[in-house]
Amino acid sequence: MWLVAGLGNPGDDYADTRHNIGFMVVDVLSARALISIRQKTTNFIYGRGFIREQKAVLIKPLTFMNRSGNAVWEAIRMNDEIDNILVIHDDLDLETGVIRIKKAGSSGGHNGVQSIIDRLGSQDFIRLKIGIGRPNRGPAEKYVLRRFNKEERAVIGEAIETAADAVEEILARGVTSAQNRFHSK
Repeated sequence: MWLVAGLGNPGDDYADTRHNIGFMVVDVLSARALISIRQKTTNFIYGRGFIREQKAVLIKPLTFMNRSGNAVWEAIRMNDEIDNILVIHDDLDLETGVIRIKKAGSSGGHNGVQSIIDRLGSQDFIRLKIGIGRPNRGPAEKYVLRRFNKEERAVIGEAIETAADAVEEILARGVTSAQNRFHSK
């Protein structure tokens, strides 16, 4: 079974912000696969179903970004069938809308990913990163909590759909196939 975790921050204040792009991709996946994300635990909301004939649990942490590891850890403990973990998150070091898929590795400075690494004691999980670009000025911590501007919305809307396609490809055919098809140039 796959655990697909879209990272973000809970609540209306953070909806549609750059840091919540993982939530946005999970929402698209849940709509496509008709997986209702309504069940709730202390640390996340979730739904179970099938994506491309693969059994999957979709989660959206309620722990805020910096404690995402608690949600992923709890989801693994609740679902002893989980064989694969896929984490979807924003990336400041990629241009807006660029998608990259990694099999494992460091957090790259992303606090949500670092929380997962720390909690699991392992870097061995798949990441689907969506570029949000870097701010021209001001701190990154404020930039990630802002909504996309008008010009960025079309690019991000397309990137979210493409990221959902990439998740489906990863589940159906593997990481290498998804990298070959979806890595932006």
